Amino acid sequence: MAVWNVIDHTELTGATASWDVTSISSSYDHLYGVVSARSDDTGDHDQCSLILNNDSGSTYTYMTIIAFTDSVSSAYSTGNTSFYQYYAPATDAVADYFGTFTFWIPDYSNTTHYKNLIGQGTFPNNSTANYEWVLASGTGAWADTSAVDQITLSCGNNFVQYSTFTLYGINGV
Repeated sequence: MAVWNVIDHTELTGATASWDVTSISSSYDHLYGVVSARSDDTGDHDQCSLILNNDSGSTYTYMTIIAFTDSVSSAYSTGNTSFYQYYAPATDAVADYFGTFTFWIPDYSNTTHYKNLIGQGTFPNNSTANYEWVLASGTGAWADTSAVDQITLSCGNNFVQYSTFTLYGINGV
């Protein structure tokens, strides 16, 4: 049976630019993150990025499928400075709506291969206009064999009060 260990749980008491977990132990099999967040950026949504080990070099590749109300698109991109797989609702979205984002980094402490990330995110809105709600699913690779010991998630602007972030270390699967 899998054991889920809470490594970090943060609920914001005010606006902040990023969520950063450092000194992640290598004693787990996998990492799993759950985010409920909103941005103070203008517009309907704010694109967020996830960085591993404070590496903002051109070492990230990702592939996503994104639905924006009336259109579906896909993207494949290499040589990026972070993973882009999450959109947080922003100031023009319905008040008090928060988006969700989950990510899994399997075998994160292995030092013989690149690290993979699988993520899904959505934010609701009560409008049927295009680009006012998002559903995204994707995967990516970090071209580094280092064990992951730091995760940073940020958006174009700040995460707002009551945004929550939880990182789990999973053993036994």
